[in-house]
Amino acid sequence: MKISITGRIALAVSTTLAICLPAFSVRAQDVPGIEICTVEKTMERRTSCLQSNVDFLQKAILKSTADHQQKLDAAKAQIEGLKASLASLQKIVEDLQTAQKKTADDLKKKIDAPIAKDSAPAAKEGAK
Repeated sequence: MKISITGRIALAVSTTLAICLPAFSVRAQDVPGIEICTVEKTMERRTSCLQSNVDFLQKAILKSTADHQQKLDAAKAQIEGLKASLASLQKIVEDLQTAQKKTADDLKKKIDAPIAKDSAPAAKEGAK
C-alpha cells in the first residue's frame, strides 16, 4: 500500500508530537512561580519555598521595570519628535500668515493707487 506525501508528512508530525508532548508536560512542572508554602512541614523547606517566591517576585519586578522603562524611553523619543514637528509646522504657519498679510497689503495698495491717480486728473479737469 502506497502512502501519499501529505500522508507521510501528517504521520511524521503526529509521531513527533506524540514523542514530544510528554517532555513538555515534564518541563511544565519546572516553571517558576508563586508556591503555597504553608503546606510545607519543615522549617527549612518552608524557608526555601518562601525564598523561591521572593526570588520569583524580584525577577518579575525587574523585568516589569525594564519593560516599562523601555516604553517610557520610546514615548519620550516620540514626544521629542512631535515637538520638533510642531515647531516646524508653527514656523510654516507663521511664514504663510506673513505672506498672506503682505499679499493683502500689496493688493490694498494696488486698489488704492488707481483711485488716487484717477481722482487727480479729474481734479485738474475740474479746475479748468
